[in-house]
Amino acid sequence: MVPPPPNHQAIQQFLSSVLSQRGPSALPYTEDTKWLIRQHLVSLTSTFPSLEPKTATFTHNDGRTVNLLQADGTVPMTFESVTYNIPVIIWLIESYPRHPPCVYVNPTRDMVIKRSHSFVNPSGLVAVPYLQNWIYPSSNLVDLARELSMIFGRDPPLFSQRPRPSPNPSYHPSQSSLTNSSTFGSVGSGYPRQMVRPPQYPPPSPPYCGGEGKAGTEDAAEVFKRNVINKLLENVHGDMLLLRKTRESEMESLFSAQAVLRRREEEINKGLKEMRDEMEGLESQLQVVLMNTDVLEAWVRQNEGKVKGGMEDIDVDKAFECVDVLSKQMLECTAADMAIEDVVYSLDKAVQEGAMPFVQYLRNVRLLSREQFF
Repeated sequence: MVPPPPNHQAIQQFLSSVLSQRGPSALPYTEDTKWLIRQHLVSLTSTFPSLEPKTATFTHNDGRTVNLLQADGTVPMTFESVTYNIPVIIWLIESYPRHPPCVYVNPTRDMVIKRSHSFVNPSGLVAVPYLQNWIYPSSNLVDLARELSMIFGRDPPLFSQRPRPSPNPSYHPSQSSLTNSSTFGSVGSGYPRQMVRPPQYPPPSPPYCGGEGKAGTEDAAEVFKRNVINKLLENVHGDMLLLRKTRESEMESLFSAQAVLRRREEEINKGLKEMRDEMEGLESQLQVVLMNTDVLEAWVRQNEGKVKGGMEDIDVDKAFECVDVLSKQMLECTAADMAIEDVVYSLDKAVQEGAMPFVQYLRNVRLLSREQFF
């Protein structure tokens, strides 16, 4: 077992050291949870300085042994306006913090576990509602210790035990009248611990107070009242858990709707930008069209007088002016080519209608083809 560090800073260094080990000596926790485990233990020791982190060997029911972290010490409780310290061991099992830790009451030699306790079985295994309703990653060791303190304050799990009177006057005082047999085995939910088996002696006194105890039997009304309070607390805790799950599902649906709305907002903004860009493009095209319209209107005004003077005064060949010699040559060649095609088309019609002999048609087509292609 690795001894606990002496102060808070040493605790942090101790946890960083043992959680960062690699190889055979590494603790069996997953890498993505080691930081959270460190934070849980640091917060626990800050809130409850009486609990100290250690590493120790844990034995499973099947005989497997594994080196685990534990918080060993005492949890304070208040019973009848007096504060007592209950010794406990909180084992951080391999699947922690996704699964709850294993908590045991660890009585000393002068303590005995209360029979028929609501949340502690005879072996010392603790089963409070907080462990049964453990939720990863919100559940933590600080809240667990607080609930242990609250529940133990209502119903203490330990009592002090009296030494049995010696029936023999020559009985040596150095020998203890209580022969507690300690065994280390598998108990409860399958997590071993050291348990102290109480001897069959006179009834134990009421809750352990670290000194003298007071005898007496519990009142049935007090027992009924305590059971009712415990049941009420369990119901309230269950209702809170159900309400929390309902609110979490509602929040998830709201987050999903928010994501859909944001995606639609992005699509609308993208479409609006595209429409604006298209509108700007159309406006620029409109400006070009308006400029071309002004040019055409100016040309029409310039040539309007020529049209009114008479069509016979207009020279078709001079209606369009070429800007250079190459353009003029291209225009003349194109006009000649199209004229030959028109003539060939007219000859085809004449042959079909019988207005021209076929031999003359072939002679004219040959002449036009030579002129067009040679």
